Amino acid sequence: MELIDSHAHLDGEKFADDRAAVVERALAAGVVKIITMGDSLESSARSVALTEEFESVYAAVGIHPEEVEPMTAATDDRLAAWAAQEKVVAIGEIGLDYYWEKDEEKRALQRAIFVRQLDLARQLRLPVCIHDREAHGDMMKILKTEGRGLRGVLHCYSGSWEMAAELLKGDWYFGIDGPLTYKNAAKLPEIVQRLPAERILVETDSPYLSPMPFRGKRNEPAHVLYVAKKAAELRGESLEAFARATRENTRDLYGI
Repeated sequence: MELIDSHAHLDGEKFADDRAAVVERALAAGVVKIITMGDSLESSARSVALTEEFESVYAAVGIHPEEVEPMTAATDDRLAAWAAQEKVVAIGEIGLDYYWEKDEEKRALQRAIFVRQLDLARQLRLPVCIHDREAHGDMMKILKTEGRGLRGVLHCYSGSWEMAAELLKGDWYFGIDGPLTYKNAAKLPEIVQRLPAERILVETDSPYLSPMPFRGKRNEPAHVLYVAKKAAELRGESLEAFARATRENTRDLYGI
C-alpha cells in the first residue's frame, strides 16, 4: 500500500534537526511522495531546494495569506522561475485567512495577492493549493470569477457540504487532514463520506494538525496513514482502495 502526503511544510524549523529521518520514516510507512508547500518567498526557495535533496519530495511555491505583502513583477518572475523546475508542481500555499487577520485593508491585500497568484498559475498552466480559513464567502466569489479554468485543492477543507457541492461543479479537490480524527470534527466526517472518491486528497500539513493519537505533538508525513485510515473507515472502504484512489488523485492533479 502506498500513500502520498499531498501537503506538508518540510522546510520549517521544526524539522531542522531530523529532516532526513522524517523523510525516511515516511517512506518506511508507505508514503512514497511528499509535496512540501512554500508559504513565502523564503519558504518557497527552501522547498525547491528540498526537491533536489530528496527523491520523494516535490514542491509548490507561493505566498500564504498570513505572509502577504505587495507583489511586484520581480516576485512574479521569481515564482515563475521556480515553477519551471520539473519537481515544482503547483502554486501554493495561497488563499485567504480571516481567522487571524481582522483588519479590512489587510484582508483586501490578501484578496489582491490571492487573485494575482491565481492569474500566475493560469499563465503557467499549473494547479493551485488553496488555504481558506473563515473566508468562505469571499473565497467562493473569487473562485467563481478569477478561478475559472483553474484546478486545484482546497487544503484542509473546512467549508460546508453546500460549498463543497458548488466546488464539485468545477475541477476542485478536497484536502483532508488530521482534524478528521478529532472528536470535535463536527461536519467534516459527513462531508468526507459524501465526497466522490475521485476528488479527495490526504494531507498532514506537517508539522501542524497532528492526527490522533499524536494530537499535541509535532506532525510528520508518516502520520498521513492515520488520516487515510479514518477516512476509509468513515466511507466503508478498504484502506488499500482509499489509498489507491487518493494516490491517483494526487498524481492526476499535480502530474507526479
